[in-house]
Amino acid sequence: MKNSYLSLLIIVGCAISVRAGEAIGYKHVAPLPPELYGTGFYAALDLGANVFQDYGGSRIFVDQFDRFTIDTVKIHPDNNVGFFGGLKLGYVFGTGIIRPTIEGDFFYNGFPGDADLKLREVFDPCGGNPECLAPIFLTTRSGRVSSWINTGAFMGNFILRLAFGRFQPYAGAGVGGYYAKSADVGIKTPFHTFTATGANHADFAWQVLAGTDYYWTSKFSSFVEYRYVTYTNIQINAGDDDDLGQHLLGAGLRFHF
Repeated sequence: MKNSYLSLLIIVGCAISVRAGEAIGYKHVAPLPPELYGTGFYAALDLGANVFQDYGGSRIFVDQFDRFTIDTVKIHPDNNVGFFGGLKLGYVFGTGIIRPTIEGDFFYNGFPGDADLKLREVFDPCGGNPECLAPIFLTTRSGRVSSWINTGAFMGNFILRLAFGRFQPYAGAGVGGYYAKSADVGIKTPFHTFTATGANHADFAWQVLAGTDYYWTSKFSSFVEYRYVTYTNIQINAGDDDDLGQHLLGAGLRFHF
């Protein structure tokens, strides 16, 4: 009987020792915080095309040399496709779902400045002499104007981003300025071909934009972006409505650091 009690005490003591060892050796491990994508400073490269640009409608210019000779020129611009490429530098505020962002946007934009023209000429071979009975001629000639316009623009953008993990859509607007320079202008009619010197101009510009990022890692993403850009007074002295609106569609890579 005495040996039985002794054996029972030994078993109970071993069990208590094992439980105590388990309790002392247990450690609580805190769960890892969720990974944050797209925070802080970033740089981005983008490239794309101005898929449509609106020069406005046809324009008519009248140049009266004397009482009997009037030249009327009608110009119809072509809204051709160009391309752009640039660099963005910005900062994303906060780590919540809604993240305000400020961004500097620098880009080159090149596009054709082509147009069709019609020249309507009233010609008086007598030069206004009332004693001359020669008939007055009315002629219409068609032609073509071609050039290439290079622009450099800087925009300061304010953007709101929505952070859904790796997927982050955004929208915003920006204001800034641009500098534009056209190459020499080629003018061709059925009877004449000549070149006019190009021009340059600097003025105000603004844009609205929207796009979305997909983050492959917490610091690196690829994105697509649409923007509507307006260059004010792009056609110097060409009329009252002389702004140029462009629809730009591009893609790029974003790096956070």
